[in-house]
Amino acid sequence: MPSSLRGVSDGRAPHPRGYAQSMATPEFVLQLREHIGHAPLPLVGATAIVFRDEKVLLGKRADNGSWQAIAGIVEPGEEPADAAVRECLEEAGVVVSVDRLALVQRMPRVTHVNGDQVDYMDIVFRCSWVSGEPHPADGELTQVGFYDLADMGEISAEHRRKIALAVAEDDAAHFRGGRAPR
Repeated sequence: MPSSLRGVSDGRAPHPRGYAQSMATPEFVLQLREHIGHAPLPLVGATAIVFRDEKVLLGKRADNGSWQAIAGIVEPGEEPADAAVRECLEEAGVVVSVDRLALVQRMPRVTHVNGDQVDYMDIVFRCSWVSGEPHPADGELTQVGFYDLADMGEISAEHRRKIALAVAEDDAAHFRGGRAPR
């Protein structure tokens, strides 16, 4: 890991009952799981690619240690862009504004360590920093900060793609699928 990604504070919080070593799970998902067990559950996620002075906001997840942009589940009745703004404040302590939609994509099915299966629809937004200094605000991240695009360290190819699609301030949104059947 590059030295610029070291030495940021640690901020773990307890995990929900039955979800050891996982991220915080919204109450509505826990209630649904009581009825459907581990069956696949479609959920909408919002990812915020936040820029400040040519740097991007990245956090290290508490559950698996991966570096990525701020993201979370859209709550019932919530606009996805509002979810992106909320997640930035809850997880990283920063206020952001959404500039544009960058990407809409279905993620491959995820099976969590407890057996829960989830099909995420990821809605990725380009955002601008407004205020606040990043810090692990709710325990979902152990480290968080703004990093140079050239020094992003251990970021997966998928997250690099999301960041690359959000870099341009006025590009059209990207999506997959939607082709006419043959």
